Amino acid sequence: MSERATGEENVDVVWSGDWVAERLGVALEGDGDLRELLGLALRRNPKRAHLLVSNVLGKHVPQRPSVVYAAGYGLGERVRELLGEQEARRAVVLGYAETATGLGHAVADGLRDAPYLHSTRRPVAGVAQAGGFEEAHSHATSHLLLPEDPELLAGGAEASALVLVDDEFSTGNTVLNTIRALHELHPRDRYVIVALVDMRSPADRDRLTAFAAEIGARVDLVTRSTGTVTLPDGVLERGQALVAAQEAEQAVQAVQAEEAGEAGEAGEASASAPPSVPVTRVDLAWPAGVPDGGRHGFTPAHRAELEAALPGMAERIAGALGGGARHGRVLVLGFEELMYAPLRLGTALEETLGADAEVRYSTTTRSPVLAVDDPGYAIRTRLVFPAHDTPADGPGDRYAYNVAGAGFDAVVAVVDSTAETSELHAPEGLLARLAAHTGQVLLAVVPSYTPPPVPYSQESAVLPEPLRGPDFSSYAPEDVGWLLQDLSDTELEAPTEEREEAIQSGGAHYAESLPVEYQPSAAYQALFSAALETSAARIARAVGTVTETVLAERGPRPVLVSLARAGTPVGVLMRRWAQHRHGLDLPHYAISIVRGRGIDATALRWLAAHHDPADVVFVDGWTGKGAITRELAAAIEEFEASGGPAGFDPEIAVLADPGGCVRTYGTREDFLIPSACLNSTVSGLISRTVLRADLVGPNDFHGGKFYRELAGSDVSVRFLDTIAARFDEVAGQVEDEAKELLAADRAPTWEGWAAVERISEEYGIHDVNLVKPGVGETTRVLLRRVPWKILAKRGAGADLTHIRLLAEQRGVPVEEVDGLPYSCVGLIHPRYTRGATGADGKAVKGA
Repeated sequence: MSERATGEENVDVVWSGDWVAERLGVALEGDGDLRELLGLALRRNPKRAHLLVSNVLGKHVPQRPSVVYAAGYGLGERVRELLGEQEARRAVVLGYAETATGLGHAVADGLRDAPYLHSTRRPVAGVAQAGGFEEAHSHATSHLLLPEDPELLAGGAEASALVLVDDEFSTGNTVLNTIRALHELHPRDRYVIVALVDMRSPADRDRLTAFAAEIGARVDLVTRSTGTVTLPDGVLERGQALVAAQEAEQAVQAVQAEEAGEAGEAGEASASAPPSVPVTRVDLAWPAGVPDGGRHGFTPAHRAELEAALPGMAERIAGALGGGARHGRVLVLGFEELMYAPLRLGTALEETLGADAEVRYSTTTRSPVLAVDDPGYAIRTRLVFPAHDTPADGPGDRYAYNVAGAGFDAVVAVVDSTAETSELHAPEGLLARLAAHTGQVLLAVVPSYTPPPVPYSQESAVLPEPLRGPDFSSYAPEDVGWLLQDLSDTELEAPTEEREEAIQSGGAHYAESLPVEYQPSAAYQALFSAALETSAARIARAVGTVTETVLAERGPRPVLVSLARAGTPVGVLMRRWAQHRHGLDLPHYAISIVRGRGIDATALRWLAAHHDPADVVFVDGWTGKGAITRELAAAIEEFEASGGPAGFDPEIAVLADPGGCVRTYGTREDFLIPSACLNSTVSGLISRTVLRADLVGPNDFHGGKFYRELAGSDVSVRFLDTIAARFDEVAGQVEDEAKELLAADRAPTWEGWAAVERISEEYGIHDVNLVKPGVGETTRVLLRRVPWKILAKRGAGADLTHIRLLAEQRGVPVEEVDGLPYSCVGLIHPRYTRGATGADGKAVKGA
């Protein structure tokens, strides 16, 4: 970076949006200081190539901490003036992760007496969720609300105003959908939306007025600046081409730089380069009991304690910096959602050092953005390093922008204790990356705050009993007990396109509704029949192998607990194998688990009350990228931390493990399992599970529907009988394969995860949740979601016949690719709106 700072104090002669504006014709227009507040950058994104980069947010552009804090605090003072002193004292402030967590906290400070909560993407063991939502334009969409005080967001006639804070109000979709969801649970009379900039179109402004009238509440908007972004025709395609060209050029430069042992043009240190300076740990003496931020709520009492402790903590940092740094440039670098604590440490350090040093503040981020070393571009350099807080959605790259080459004499890295892992200290980790670009690195660790668990009492609730066929499901009553509540009479279905738009816009979680059940054509039913006959022996072999492995390692009488509903046919087949080959009558239950929401805790309590948790073996159909594997492990940890009975083993046994995510499996081949071809008609006529706050109480099982009306199309028992009829035929092969597996190294390889991340970036999706690998998951995409395109392994044969038929029926392109570790991968339409499909609901080709 040729200049000492980018966007600092807004004194650059060159606007940091000129580079993008000149090449793409993007125009930023608005009131007085809009161009001083915002620059422009580019990213890979199928819906919007440009990125508005704030100069006062403290995320991408290092800025004086006092300037960043004042931006939020000033907005808070305006909200206080709007509400009046009495109403402001009763208000609750909610900020959005990750970008607005610090901004929202500063707004709450400006209101003075308001408690603060921010959404989070980090599940926390032992803390119950008060809600959650999806964010369409984010790289990691699932937001959780985890207040320590369950009444913090409560509404009602006397409810206080809810103040929602985001960095940018572009279309308003995320904020309005959040209000809609919270209003249904906790209605209130007044909402205030706060953002640094309001960039909505006139149509979006009209929507806010109509929305307020629709819910019968007053909705106010408080922003610092207002404007619009004008985009010429074809800007998206030209933007994507420009990003691709820049990345290709930088890749060549990076190789050349690494060969020369230098930093690349984008400021990315060589992965093999050792730290050039040691890392010094600073003991902050963080005040006991004060949360590290607003993840679980931050009260005015917490604020007072922190304010009193800040000068002493700043003195400790200044002492560790020593005299040399007092005459240089110091960066306080926060970490993703941990924005407020490092910001306040930065403001205190700014006061402590005074004119002896230039203090700046920014944070690391999940968001990948193109870096271009030009004064007219907002993101001059970037450092890339692995995630270091064991994120729930799996490993991935993280970024620090405008740090390399900025001339910082010292960097104070501030993380919470959850994020101080081996990855942080690794040779390619964040600290090593920083050490290559500054003269001094300090590490300050803030203790991660977790609310004390609420003790579990078995007597606190009467547990419901499992549902069984024929009253619930077409399976025999001894085949499976469903740990679900019957919602068969509740209207839950919505058209696939409407569900997809609601899910991706943040209006709903996928588990809050059901897709309309797919009714297969005669051709598709014939395909299922042929596939079942062809693969029956292969499936029987996998059933036998996984069952024998479970009996050998978890016997003598395991309790099979299948993850409804894909795991349930497999659980029934494993039970039949154990009975047929060994005369064992194994208990089998089906339980609900929901991505982003966890496992059914009431069902776990029921299992613990009737069986030894150590005997429980969780069963699923297949693995994709391993999301449910991680979800189950985190859910069991959270359940036990909250006081639930201990002893459950989160390891999953699956029929097929093409993703290399588990150690107990029947096969690791990615092939057609016919039960993936259909929905309820091959799963006992049971829907996928439902979790919605107005239907599922704290002591209820998750919900499900029994589609009795589809009995004429039901092939559930036929599927089971066809495979069980081949048990004797494959018994010898099973015996040999089980012996080999038991003696082999079966440790999970997670080899599919890297492929999923690569595909997500290569196709401009930037969200691994929209990439569904494997035959089973691809089938689900075509049956339940809005598919964008299908990637098929070149040369894949009969296993993909039904995939090709479904894709043809929905107008979805199938792309043959090389080097795919799965037989196929389904891509959900990114950033979906109904405008992306034709009137018949089919995907627009080339969309």
